[in-house]
Amino acid sequence: MNHTYAIAAVTAVVLATVLIGALGLRISRTTSDFYVASRTVGPRLNAAAISGEYLSAASFLGIAGLVLVQGPDMLWYPVGYTAGYLVLLLLVAAPLRRSGAYTLSDFAEARLESPQLRRLASLFVVGVCWLYLLPQLQGAGLTLEILTGAPDWVGGLLVALVVTGIVAAGGMRSITFVQAFQYWLKLTALLVPVLFLAAAWHGDGAPRARFDAPAVLHGTTAVRLAETVRIEVDAPLTLTVTGRVDSRAYDGDGVTLAPGTHRVEAGTALAFPEGAPVPRRTGTETDPPPAFGRGDPPLASPGWSQPLAGGRDGQQLYATYGLILATFLGTMGLPHVAVRFYTSPHGRAARRTTLVVLVLVGVFYLLPPLYGALGRIYAPELALTGAADAAVLVLPERMLGGALGDLLGALLAGGAFAAFLSTASGLTMSVAGVLTQDVLPSRGVRHFRLATLLATAVPLAVGLVASKVPVADAVGLAFAVSASSFCPLLVLGIWWRRLTPPGAAAGLLLGGGSALAAVMATRAGLPPAGWPHTLMAWPAVWSVPLGFLSMVLVSLATPRRVPAGTPAILARLHLPEELSGRPEPREPGPAGAAPKAAGR
Repeated sequence: MNHTYAIAAVTAVVLATVLIGALGLRISRTTSDFYVASRTVGPRLNAAAISGEYLSAASFLGIAGLVLVQGPDMLWYPVGYTAGYLVLLLLVAAPLRRSGAYTLSDFAEARLESPQLRRLASLFVVGVCWLYLLPQLQGAGLTLEILTGAPDWVGGLLVALVVTGIVAAGGMRSITFVQAFQYWLKLTALLVPVLFLAAAWHGDGAPRARFDAPAVLHGTTAVRLAETVRIEVDAPLTLTVTGRVDSRAYDGDGVTLAPGTHRVEAGTALAFPEGAPVPRRTGTETDPPPAFGRGDPPLASPGWSQPLAGGRDGQQLYATYGLILATFLGTMGLPHVAVRFYTSPHGRAARRTTLVVLVLVGVFYLLPPLYGALGRIYAPELALTGAADAAVLVLPERMLGGALGDLLGALLAGGAFAAFLSTASGLTMSVAGVLTQDVLPSRGVRHFRLATLLATAVPLAVGLVASKVPVADAVGLAFAVSASSFCPLLVLGIWWRRLTPPGAAAGLLLGGGSALAAVMATRAGLPPAGWPHTLMAWPAVWSVPLGFLSMVLVSLATPRRVPAGTPAILARLHLPEELSGRPEPREPGPAGAAPKAAGR
């Protein structure tokens, strides 16, 4: 890829982001503008902004990488991501807007009149957002490393600096315009190149992407492994090796690997002839036992719509349900998604916004699987090197080459960077809002700006020392925690009058806490292989019911703790604004929120 074009594209995206953010800053007149855009964002603009921040690195790069490695079975990811907005539309969008809150913590306090529950909810908001923000920064580092050869920490630092500046300077009004622009940029960045790539694929004899057999290299290919890995070969494979394989040193020698598992040490270069099958990467020296879909051979499933039930005593079927449940229910509890609904003028506008989001997100998700299928044909070695997330970025050069390939690659680079910036902006806004209200001693705009710096500094520091996780996998972990904590809180808080503060706290701790513990234990490699590891790697199947059940049972056991203002707040949540008889909160006040004005 031409580094000059790529750097120019990333620079243009950063400059456009800064300029559009400055426009939002110029028209921000009040504190309410800064925190909730004065609750005047219309459905079309708000839907584009929500789509812009929701379609993160996992959507732009990660889904294509998963399809490349594991096949069309991974289309469950975009299905779950999109369908989650249907649940949000039916159950949450309008009541959440009518609550008059600014954050999920505000909603918890307004609904249950408990400052202690507010603080607990704030911990989960920060945890989910940081868990989500970490892969955005790591993905930015990977992208900039591929595009320019810069160290992998540079991209994350650049995203953190730009996002911190925009959010601190202009708040919600600025990032609304920025995220709306970045949605259309990302859609264009994927749509235009794929038209050229599809034409080139059709004119190249149209080879098929076989997911029921090892991928075959389209041409002579050389790869260098950055870390020590284990690979598995199904049939004798002849290749050229420079480095160490199975503890033997080679210097450009021809080697025939026998069927079985082989250890390839870091820094080794492998040169494959055209038509050679790509060995399966089964793990690295430091990998935990493989979860479903990571390091396992692609399955010859009858179709993407079938459950992944083949082999391993049903573990794959369980993993499918865990994936669907986490993405389907986790969407409604994402703090950076929820905060955008507070910017709608009223509940009806919030519902219309969600409906438009379904269309925008659905259109976008038609494109990444195409890149994954083309990557299976033209760049299958990325699965071996562990860089499958880069498939979207390298395909134009592989398939088209020349100036056209460079220009389209630069467009994709700009779109990828927009994905990091837009999602990181929303997450930073959510974390900074919670830190300002519940951690820092003062709640003014100046302290919000200090909180913005802290919101990006912590995940940036963690990303420098944490192991890299495929971006779609990492985001899926955040969805599992969100589905197990805030989904029960929102659904029961909006639709069940008998919910009590002890019940809500129990659900957050047992549901969300257990999911978070399982996620952390899995990443640390603690669970043994087999069912224990599968249960920990995909916790949503048991942690979501645990969250709901604990909230219900503890609430039923503490009936005297039902807040006195429950009838009033439920009326506010469910009646249209013109019938509730209560004025809409226009100013968030010093904290950027008005939970006490929400109908007590």
